[in-house]
Amino acid sequence: MNNKKVLVIGGGRIGSSVAQDLLKHTDAEIIVTSRQPKILQPPLQFLQLDLDNLEQLKKAIEPVDLVIHCAGPFHYRDGRVLKTCIETGKNYLDVSDHRSFYEQVISYQDEAVKAGITAILNTGIFPGISNNMVRQGVEQFDQPEKIHLSYVVAGSGGAGITVMRTTFLGLREKFEAWIDGKWQKILPYTEREIIEFPKPYGKTGVYWFDVPETYTFPHSFPVKTVVTKFGSIPDLYNHLTWITANIFPSAWIESKKGIEFFSRVSYSMTSVTDRWSGIGVAMRAEITGIKDNKLRKYCSTMTHNNTAIAAGFGTGSVAQLLLEGKLNQPGIYPVEQALPTNLFTTAMDSRGIEIDQQWID
Repeated sequence: MNNKKVLVIGGGRIGSSVAQDLLKHTDAEIIVTSRQPKILQPPLQFLQLDLDNLEQLKKAIEPVDLVIHCAGPFHYRDGRVLKTCIETGKNYLDVSDHRSFYEQVISYQDEAVKAGITAILNTGIFPGISNNMVRQGVEQFDQPEKIHLSYVVAGSGGAGITVMRTTFLGLREKFEAWIDGKWQKILPYTEREIIEFPKPYGKTGVYWFDVPETYTFPHSFPVKTVVTKFGSIPDLYNHLTWITANIFPSAWIESKKGIEFFSRVSYSMTSVTDRWSGIGVAMRAEITGIKDNKLRKYCSTMTHNNTAIAAGFGTGSVAQLLLEGKLNQPGIYPVEQALPTNLFTTAMDSRGIEIDQQWID
């Protein structure tokens, strides 16, 4: 992999975690971008880049082998980075975390195939590692029927304010979920459910939340129902988010000013509570289906003490496989369609990520 060049767009907490993973697991030359000047520790290189400057964007992408888009929130992003990668023949990854972005860029599918580039979306932790935990589970069944995927994050998760913006942006309107073989409207942050996560998280409340998996799983797997739920630790944040989503006037979370206000308040609060809550993540994927002519349930769980670092593992591992030529699938895909389970498990093992798997019936 000598002389390979990687452009990491967005040098925030997630982008920095991706860059650190690449330093450890590849020999690639890594260039990290930001709109504002930033000092990076060698061998990381810095490039000041404004995505609104299309000429500058193309100039930054042309000399590299792989582009990793980490500049959210993806609610506000269009497909210009991926479009430029297609035009210049460069492979692409992102940490996109909303179906609206997926729906925009999947329209470039034919162009990506024609250009011969591999573009993998929704890498990271959730979406990302979570998607392949589900794929691993679905593959255990003769006929999978239901996916129930839950996540919980302690405090800020070690991520920046952009993640807070993403959370509040996800509360604005109803979304479609695949339930009993049809798309049904769901109100975000409703139907609280207590899920038993591994220690130290234990029993924690989670709520309906719109993530890309809610939309992509029904297209990736032959299931009748997909449930995606999210929660926070301490539980106080769940209740505050529920109030924001269900009690406050909708106009408060439908404007950029409102989103920014709630995001900054939340970030300030987690800056205090992170000291005792931690910044980790737990995920639980439960699959129900037919195995050997019986209805059975399979469950896998994963934890990490730093959500942002775990996201770096998820994206970094896919980047490593692309750079090594082990992934070559021209077109645009959510990560669960592009990453085989054998490569996924090998990548997780190499990063010390343990995924506990068991039949629970």
